[in-house]
Amino acid sequence: MIQADMQLDAKGIACPMPVVRTKKAITDLAEGQVLEIQATDKGSKADLAAWSKSVGHQYLGTVEEDDILYHYIRKGSSEPEVEKNFERTVSLEDIESRDGLILDVREAAEYAFGHIDGAKSIPMGELESRINELDQEQEIYVICRTGKRSDLAAQLLANNGFTKVYNVLPGMNEWHGKITKEV
Repeated sequence: MIQADMQLDAKGIACPMPVVRTKKAITDLAEGQVLEIQATDKGSKADLAAWSKSVGHQYLGTVEEDDILYHYIRKGSSEPEVEKNFERTVSLEDIESRDGLILDVREAAEYAFGHIDGAKSIPMGELESRINELDQEQEIYVICRTGKRSDLAAQLLANNGFTKVYNVLPGMNEWHGKITKEV
């Protein structure tokens, strides 16, 4: 299963209760943390996806096992639009035609529900401790959901001697190419 920061048992209840309980549970999470909702109501898939979008959370996806739906929602933020601080950027469309490593710094659950084929996953929170897994001589294209985390990750890499680093903008939320799932 996908690793989540909190689990919510909403099995055996029907609409609107999975959303009501999710709304209450997600308030206890910090921005960026992932909530797993276990439900049996088939309608909860559409309900939770629509609710997440309407309030600014990210609906990551659903895994179904033995008649139980495991929904994953990443708590959103009220942050303003991305500040583009890192000077070297590349467009989302251009990374397909370039050689180099696509470094996905989203959380493991986000990566599992859809990433660019061949991308390496190192969540932003682990990047500093796993930086030795990267080759300083290789071009690195850092991507996240919107460009905010990838901007910070690109700055961290540059501050650690990486000179061939690019922040990919806008991010996976605008990617329309093929994706690979690992759920």
